[in-house]
Amino acid sequence: MARLKRRHAMPFGAQLLPDGGVRFRLWAPGAAQVDVCLLGDREEVEYLPMNAEEQGWFTLSTARAGAGSLYRLRIDGQMQVPDPASRFQPQDVHGPSEVIDAEVWEWQDSDWQGRPWEEVVIYELHVGSFSPGGDYEGVAHRLDYLVALGVTAIELMPLAHFPGARNWGYDGTYLYAPESRYGRPEDLKALIDAAHARGLMVFLDVVYNHFGPEGNYLAVYAPQFFNPDHHTPWGAAINFDGDRKHWVRQFFIHNALYWLEEYHFDGLRFDAAHAIPDDSTPHILNELAEAVKKNFGASRHIHLVLENDANNAAYLLRDGQGRPRRYVAQWNDDIHHALHVILTGEADGYYADYADTPIHYLGRCLTEGFAYQGECSAYRNGEPRGEPSAQLPATAFVSFLQNHDQVGNRALGERISVLTSDVALHAALALLLLAPSPPLLFMGQEWGSEQPFPFFCDFGADLADQVVEGRRREFARFAQFRDPAQRERIPNPMAVQSFTQAVLDWESKDRAPHAQWLDLHRRLLAVRRRELVPRLSGLKGSQSDYQALGERALRAQWRLGDGTQLGVLANLGTEVLRNVDMPPERRLYATHADLLSGDNTRGLPAWSVLWYLRDKASSA
Repeated sequence: MARLKRRHAMPFGAQLLPDGGVRFRLWAPGAAQVDVCLLGDREEVEYLPMNAEEQGWFTLSTARAGAGSLYRLRIDGQMQVPDPASRFQPQDVHGPSEVIDAEVWEWQDSDWQGRPWEEVVIYELHVGSFSPGGDYEGVAHRLDYLVALGVTAIELMPLAHFPGARNWGYDGTYLYAPESRYGRPEDLKALIDAAHARGLMVFLDVVYNHFGPEGNYLAVYAPQFFNPDHHTPWGAAINFDGDRKHWVRQFFIHNALYWLEEYHFDGLRFDAAHAIPDDSTPHILNELAEAVKKNFGASRHIHLVLENDANNAAYLLRDGQGRPRRYVAQWNDDIHHALHVILTGEADGYYADYADTPIHYLGRCLTEGFAYQGECSAYRNGEPRGEPSAQLPATAFVSFLQNHDQVGNRALGERISVLTSDVALHAALALLLLAPSPPLLFMGQEWGSEQPFPFFCDFGADLADQVVEGRRREFARFAQFRDPAQRERIPNPMAVQSFTQAVLDWESKDRAPHAQWLDLHRRLLAVRRRELVPRLSGLKGSQSDYQALGERALRAQWRLGDGTQLGVLANLGTEVLRNVDMPPERRLYATHADLLSGDNTRGLPAWSVLWYLRDKASSA
């Protein structure tokens, strides 16, 4: 098999030259002078002046550096900072950057073209807590297990280098440098290569709405990276639309291309797209998607996915052939929230928006995508939220019962498995894993893990107290934590234990009751692979509907890509539902054996789901 070398050429950072040496390049419009500081074997430093060029650029090509060289950049003869486009930070966010030879790794996946989106079953994981070793190798060790589970794509929580020893990844400071605590760049490439050898896609979660609060020195020499006219909940807003915006936009566009080319990722998930302010045209998200299409075209299956609380359906539009114009899908928080209210009865925070008629919101999510399509949100102070989405196919919406946000952003980090009953959880799983929308599993979900996944981080002392207090203040509006004494129960994100309790206990998966949950996930995903996936290609919008059958039950139907009709009956209440017209069609899966066998005399049991399929002839 032919082996390939891959390197993304970009205008930023350190680039090895074909004839030896390194080209260093920094955009520093706020600096008058910049020097490359090369670190020698005995910690001596050699200062090499960079050449000032137009538009705020500083450049130096030198034979005195090579692969493995450690360096910093000195600003105006004073502060020494890492390279903002560093490919590797071996000594954390304040340490020197390392020159990386991107072509050291010889790829073995020359035949890999990815997989169609219709086949996707996503498994989201945090590299640091997925395995006891907390590294890329630990993930690679479990790839065969994930294939056997029925997963077709793993999604890695953000890898951009973050401060400290542990972090969710959303505080990344160096967007081009994969986190060094998980391994070297070659180790990440080895993981992706191994996944492709097994038919697994690999997606990466990227954060383009802010930089982490520690280790970011851009404001010192490139304040134009930020726009004071905009704000985000996590720090200064990126300047995508103000003066000197061009190279800021290019920094992020190249970052996306870098991960997709140099690391051969199969797709990106864009965190909190609603918090990427940009009043210019085209919006940075549109320009970025166009750049991906231009660079890769139809040569590979590359999938761009949004997290977008604003429910902007326009990003998800399809062309005349049903292909995504820009983004293939969005994480659908609405369906999680509606199901969570049904399963737990919780109505605090954003769940209040779904508490009046949760079955209506659930049915709308299943068949139209968003629950909120322009209606006013009480949680958002009565502001309208969302855009009409029924014209989009169900494959444009990623569904889930758990993900890092919906577990870890709870005060105590509890999973749904400890918040509801087994029968209710079975019904919810059957509903989501066999619906046309692509499902996402969160690590450990498949065996019913009851381990919490709390928020954790490891900032310096000047930020630590602010993080702890901010976390507790955030939950003061929830009834359960209005009492200050109750807020003291919220785990300290800085404590090592907050991280260690999230590290998966793999030995538990083979014990009861976890083995039964694992078997259930495998069986449901096998049905999906056999019965749904071959029929999803060509799926269109506006060809599905639902009917509420009371306060806690519904019937939903979809016209699939091959013309067959998929249907579901779901009773998510605690009482038997009588007088229900049961389908005569072929039954694919039922939570209760008598429903699958055709015994309809008892009606629809509590917490039951029945999936069925009508062929093209009978549905005409």
